[in-house]
Amino acid sequence: MGLFPCSCPLPCNKTRECQNNSTHLQSDFSTSSSLSSQPSLPSVPSLSSPSQNRHHDHQCLVTLRGHSSYVSSLAVSGKFIYSGSSDGKILAWPREPPENIAGDNTVAVGNGAVKAMVVFRYKLITAHQDHKIRVWKIEERDPPQKYKCVATLPTANDRFTKIFSGKNYVEVRRHKKCTWVHHLDTVSSLALSKDGSLLYSASWDRTFKIWRTSDFRCLESKEKAHEDAINAVVVSCDGFVYTGSADKKIKVWKKQPREKRHNLVATLEKHVSAVNALAISEDDTVLYSGACDRSILVWERNRIDDEHMVLAGALRGHSKAILCLAVVSDLVFSGSADKAIRVWRRGTDKGYSCLAALDGHSKPVKCLAVSLGSDSDVSCMVYSGSLDLSVKVWRIRIPLL
Repeated sequence: MGLFPCSCPLPCNKTRECQNNSTHLQSDFSTSSSLSSQPSLPSVPSLSSPSQNRHHDHQCLVTLRGHSSYVSSLAVSGKFIYSGSSDGKILAWPREPPENIAGDNTVAVGNGAVKAMVVFRYKLITAHQDHKIRVWKIEERDPPQKYKCVATLPTANDRFTKIFSGKNYVEVRRHKKCTWVHHLDTVSSLALSKDGSLLYSASWDRTFKIWRTSDFRCLESKEKAHEDAINAVVVSCDGFVYTGSADKKIKVWKKQPREKRHNLVATLEKHVSAVNALAISEDDTVLYSGACDRSILVWERNRIDDEHMVLAGALRGHSKAILCLAVVSDLVFSGSADKAIRVWRRGTDKGYSCLAALDGHSKPVKCLAVSLGSDSDVSCMVYSGSLDLSVKVWRIRIPLL
């Protein structure tokens, strides 16, 4: 286990195939429908410049190897980079990795693939293929120590308080019911409200749920939110919740003042295949969606009705499905089944330029995390996880406008 220069990638083991029900064939990146080229969107105008500039300075600093299964999720917080894999392991790497890492840097092991992770204060929250969400207490020691699992959602108290009333049960299949606090399939995505008080989880069971982070009680479950598996969820500062699904739709939800529950306020329909990833700009005015149709659609707040998004156009350049997105400042990062990461920049005229195409992974890029450099260093750090079992750390120099 350790670090290897990016110029000398090691051969990887065969990626473990996802074993799910046939109804989820489009919801997982490891299936052929997600990795192959899907029909593009010729009717949607391109926002990116035809003559894309790829001459800006970028460098792969290091390749982190230690996973024995494909890397499926990433998070960056404090001193560490956290990576989760399809075998349930969570590894912690130094934020600025040395030339080699001795010993085992596994900090936690869950059941089933780690599909998503977020950090809340001194807690690492992970979503798993076994339908559970786990909360780990972070120990910021060097080298990293094993983390304690302090909660599994739904909690025992949540389950106990719901079992005695029939109104707490929902039908999960014919002649079978379960309490609404349970996810019944892979938990695919997590998001935190901007103040950290609420956790949102999306699942292939077609629901999304809302949890209170103070005690991890499940406050609400939106049943049958989509017609197929939900792959992504993001939340804006002003409380809009966006969910992207294998049913090709993005839905917009909001809990208005005096209302007890989130209600559907809009449905965005332009993708022609499964929506795999969502990201929202820091000012909440732009939503980005990536799908198996190879395009990144750009949705902007309607100037007339500030509560709704309208399609502005598409970012094109990837040759296969978009699997992950990240946004920081005016930069958009996209990872694809074509093994590349693209860095896009939004201009003052709302046009976009491709600053870089980062090539180095030998298999599809599944997850991304991004952080800005210090004020004196005009750069950002990009962390990418792949089916090639590795995590790469990139430095991107940001040109001045």
